[in-house]
Amino acid sequence: MTERKPTLGVLMIVKNAEQHLETTLRSVHGWVDEIVIVDSGSSDSTLAIAARYTDKVYHQDWLGFGPQRQKAQSYMSADWVLPLDSDEEVSNELKVSILNAIATDDGRSVYQINRLTEAFGKFIRHSGWYPDWVTRLYRRESTQYNDVLVHESVMIPDGYRLKSLSGDLYHYTIDNLPNYVEKTQRYMKAWADQREGRKKSSLGGAILHGFFRFFKMYVIKLGFLDGRHGLLLALLSANTTFTRYADLWLRDYMKKQAAQKPPEQDTHPKTAAPAEKRDH
Repeated sequence: MTERKPTLGVLMIVKNAEQHLETTLRSVHGWVDEIVIVDSGSSDSTLAIAARYTDKVYHQDWLGFGPQRQKAQSYMSADWVLPLDSDEEVSNELKVSILNAIATDDGRSVYQINRLTEAFGKFIRHSGWYPDWVTRLYRRESTQYNDVLVHESVMIPDGYRLKSLSGDLYHYTIDNLPNYVEKTQRYMKAWADQREGRKKSSLGGAILHGFFRFFKMYVIKLGFLDGRHGLLLALLSANTTFTRYADLWLRDYMKKQAAQKPPEQDTHPKTAAPAEKRDH
């Protein structure tokens, strides 16, 4: 009896992802066995694009990144899970590496993939953005993503080894400044929600965090080798870092102010408001 060939499924969580979704799906079409897409309320052509590649499209109100990926995995039946974002593309070299890993797996491994990000029309090979190893290939029955709301990750079971695959996963994350601002605002809110009440911040600390973010990205991580793109990204990242720590400080400050404010004393007698007239 011949051994059954292991199956591979792609897991995606999406919302208003029409810009790059077709590129992502085209890069896996024809060589994966299953594509599961969970949408959280798209109003563009995302669902129409998804329907051209799979009939396993589901709706789920937003739960946070980790729980949303867990929900998507619950719909899967393939032996192996390959999570992809809607702005990523599997290169040919990576495809070969993935298929080879599945065929020769020892049963105790989880695999990481090197992601190469394009920002403002240029692939960024320094600035701390590359290499960018992300854990993305694993057996469905062995593990899943954790339940962290943002910056979620695949849990590696005890006794398992993390192996690296060859080939890049192209990441088309930032097309223009409005796109960058939209993405960072979404992540900043989730970041602050996750830390509010547990992590203290100050305005001075926010400034220092922003400064060190720029220095690390542009100098230590050789962002200057990415040219003007590297300088722009370092400045934007520093501003984002400052803003999220400042937001955390403001939330804490406003809570303290509200707690110290004495309750208002209402010394005026209450009278009913005149009824609205409905006869004209």
